[in-house]
Amino acid sequence: MLLFQNGKIQVRKLAEKDKPLLTKWLSDSAVLKFYEGRDYPFDIDKVNRNFYGDENHVFRCIVLFEGKEIGYIQFYLIEEELKATYGYSEGNIFGIDQFIGETGYWNQGIGTLLVKSMVNFLIEDRKADYVVMDPQAKNGRALRCYEKCGFHKVKWLPKHELHEGEYQDCWLMEYKK
Repeated sequence: MLLFQNGKIQVRKLAEKDKPLLTKWLSDSAVLKFYEGRDYPFDIDKVNRNFYGDENHVFRCIVLFEGKEIGYIQFYLIEEELKATYGYSEGNIFGIDQFIGETGYWNQGIGTLLVKSMVNFLIEDRKADYVVMDPQAKNGRALRCYEKCGFHKVKWLPKHELHEGEYQDCWLMEYKK
C-alpha cells in the first residue's frame, strides 16, 4: 500500500515480501555502522522479531527510488512518557527513523528528499506539530542531512543509544510546523 510519492521517491507499507531486503541491508557492515551496529547483524529471524512484531504504534515502510526498493523508514506517535523525557508538554509529535540500505544510493540527496517528503506527509496527513529524531552525535552526514531538511538540534542526549557495545551521545532534533 503506497503511503505517498514525491517525485522519484515512493514510500509504501512494509510487506512480508520485504524480509529478504531487510535481511540483506541489515547484514551489510556499511549500513550497520550507522544503524543498529556492526556487532548486531540481522538474519531472517531477527528481522521477523524486530520488524514484523505487534508494535501497532510503529508504521514501518519501504522506500523506493525510481521504482527500486532502496531503504526503510518508520514513523510513530511519540507517547507521553517519551514526550516528558524530551521536554514536550503538548502537541502532536511524531518520531522517524530511516536508512538507505542500498549504499550505491548514498550521497546523492535521496536521504534529504526522503526526510523532507516524510515530514511533509506527517504534517499534512497526520497533522504533526513536531517531527523529531535522535541521531548519534558522531553521525555528521546524517546531522547535515537533517539540518538541510529544516531540523534543529534542541537537546543533547548523553549516552542515549547503545551502539556497538557502547552508549553513544545523541542529539534530539526537531522540525517544528
